[in-house]
Amino acid sequence: MIVISNTSPLTNLAAIGHFDLLHRLYAKIHIPEAVWDELNEGGVHWPGRDDVAVSNWVERHTVQNQALVTALQYNLDRGESESIALALELGADLVLLDEREGRHTAQRMGLRVIGVVGVILEGKATGALDEVRPFLDDLRQVAGFYLSEAVYRHALGLAGEDSDFISGNS
Repeated sequence: MIVISNTSPLTNLAAIGHFDLLHRLYAKIHIPEAVWDELNEGGVHWPGRDDVAVSNWVERHTVQNQALVTALQYNLDRGESESIALALELGADLVLLDEREGRHTAQRMGLRVIGVVGVILEGKATGALDEVRPFLDDLRQVAGFYLSEAVYRHALGLAGEDSDFISGNS
């Protein structure tokens, strides 16, 4: 399975101490150079930067189709643009993207997309995680990841951890 990741899933999972979930679920992750650059932006070592640097299962790539990257940058940042372009170049099975416009653009281009919440749900579905609630709570409280109450409740319902969602009382 070829999986491309943008910056947000890497930084958010690293911030809550679960960067390794990506390795357990996907074995190998591919990132464009723009994502590496974002992890080092402003001379700051963002969460996930050191994890990426030492993980032999994270492979960095230079995107070849710079014309596509330039076109995508009209609406997206460089990391999102290069992640989508790399996904198309490698024939990716999955792209990890959190930003709404990036997700919509990738989907319009025929790519399968999930965000960090989807990764956590997949973790539970595959047995890599016992429950999602503590991970979602940590995303909000530790990582500072914006997660609306509706998405939070929906994710808990999909994971079978919200009795109101399951019974239709949400």
